[in-house]
Amino acid sequence: MWKQTKGLLFHLFPHHLVSRFTFWLTRLQTPLKNPAIKIFIRAFDVDMSESEHAHAENYASFNQFFTRKLIAGSRPIDANKNSIACPADGRISQISHYENDQAIQAKGQYFSITQLLGGANNYGTLCQSGNFATVYLSPKNYHRVHMPFDGELVEMIYVPGRLFSVAPYATEVIKGLFSRNERVVSIFKTRLGYMAVVMVGAVNVAAIEMAWAGLVTPPHGKNIVRKTYSNIHLNKGDELGVFNMGSTAIIAFETNKIDWNSSLEIQQTVKMGQSIGQVIG
Repeated sequence: MWKQTKGLLFHLFPHHLVSRFTFWLTRLQTPLKNPAIKIFIRAFDVDMSESEHAHAENYASFNQFFTRKLIAGSRPIDANKNSIACPADGRISQISHYENDQAIQAKGQYFSITQLLGGANNYGTLCQSGNFATVYLSPKNYHRVHMPFDGELVEMIYVPGRLFSVAPYATEVIKGLFSRNERVVSIFKTRLGYMAVVMVGAVNVAAIEMAWAGLVTPPHGKNIVRKTYSNIHLNKGDELGVFNMGSTAIIAFETNKIDWNSSLEIQQTVKMGQSIGQVIG
């Protein structure tokens, strides 16, 4: 009942207003950011030993701390050319096959892949059937998203929407959550066909940046914006984008192209770069 109540209250919550305030607040360069960072580290048990800079004083703002980089080599990328690398640190929310445009969000809840990707497209079977994985990034996690497989960028799609929480309870009670929240969709052409990487915004996710485009949101738009690209190739493990505050990353492949590792379980902790799947054949 409490989960249902929180979900209902979130429909009334001024998502974008609060998130824009967070955007401003976390970029203030003030001495107060040092105690704020230290409190955050203790509250969420953040492991700073793997960060390039280990101390609050090394960061000009809270956001700079939140989007911190890691020490080179701390996230080895699986070297097998046929493996699918995890795109981010976090926990597996779902990892499965989808059919008839419907992917599981949580037990009893589904969302439309077509809506997630900003509408129908001609990218193979992506809108109908394939394999997808959802990785939830908690506040303690490293918040940079990386390529799961080598690919050529074809299109980036900004999709406006709400900023519901993407915490586990929210996925259980808010219908079609991932296909309703603001998000940035990146479509890549790979040797397996098409691959989608979706960075889903959430409340207090005050900005999403992409490696090739910089800051995409804010400002919050009212219309879907599409931009095509050519000659931008990213290798497995390359940085793709940054969440300024945490959220969810979803990756999808066309049907009959990959298999997920059978050892993976829902809510399992994963790290960017580890193998989570293999090319079929």
